[in-house]
Amino acid sequence: MSTSQQRILVNAYGDAEQLALDRTDLPPPGPGEVRLRQHAIGVNYVDVYFRTGVYALPSLPGPLGVEASGTVEAVGEGVDPAWRGRRAAYAGLPVGAYADVRNIAVDPLLPLPDAIDHDTAAAVLLRGLTAHMLFAYVRPLRPGDTVLVHAAAGGLGLLLSQWARALGARVIGTVGSDEKAALARAHGTECTVVHTREDFVAATRAFTDGRGADFVVDGIGGDTFPRSLDAAAPFGMVASIGQVAGEVATIDLDRLHASRSIAVSRPGVFRFMADPARYRDGCSAVLHQLAGGLRATIAGRLPLADAAEAHRHLETGRSAGSLLLTP
Repeated sequence: MSTSQQRILVNAYGDAEQLALDRTDLPPPGPGEVRLRQHAIGVNYVDVYFRTGVYALPSLPGPLGVEASGTVEAVGEGVDPAWRGRRAAYAGLPVGAYADVRNIAVDPLLPLPDAIDHDTAAAVLLRGLTAHMLFAYVRPLRPGDTVLVHAAAGGLGLLLSQWARALGARVIGTVGSDEKAALARAHGTECTVVHTREDFVAATRAFTDGRGADFVVDGIGGDTFPRSLDAAAPFGMVASIGQVAGEVATIDLDRLHASRSIAVSRPGVFRFMADPARYRDGCSAVLHQLAGGLRATIAGRLPLADAAEAHRHLETGRSAGSLLLTP
């Protein structure tokens, strides 16, 4: 039996005004699928990239969203009936999480332990998978390493700082205000730099006795990225994971060698999660970190119909922590 679905569609690539609420009929789940009644939907900056066309959607108008949690209402052919009624979360492609109910393949669903509520799951899973990718695969962290995290008071930054500290690293974080600095410090940064009035490269070198950071995680891009290279230690690494401030310029390899013999990575979490074994390993790591005290900081909850306002919060830097949409 079909059911009514409310979802957010992107009408055309552009600003947040291109997001609109759509109502349609959702068919029964197909083979290998379940129907998930969603309770909390994660809002991530990658959603902005899809909305603006930095990353292409399969078609326009098209759905949006890559992360949510909910309860399984119905199962399709070939799916264990025991899934019905289970609480579960997921992250990754295909897009379409901005909806009150959704048909989705059962394979990526993560059953939620009783101790993890829907808001926490939707705020943490994709970011946790990103942290696991960075700190276990891209540049495995060792106790005593120094990590520089940009936008340390954002949803991802707060999680990266906690995760790195749990692995024994020392964390430097950049933020945009004193209020955000206090939040970042409460989540694990030892050195917190308000970039609007301080030079984060100088602060990083001062904190590390001139050496620089072993691992720099840069989701800002634009003019910040070359400075991130300057903040890295000899034989350190800089990971470019976003371009909030603009595209990352072409890199002169001679500069990397001549300065400090540093490495640069451009990892993609969706590519990482495309391997089912890595995805499951990452989900297990997220659950382990949550059991060990990892905290989700919820900046706000907005109705699904207000998805455009959530995007404006992200793009203007008003939010500190994770934003959620609630159907």
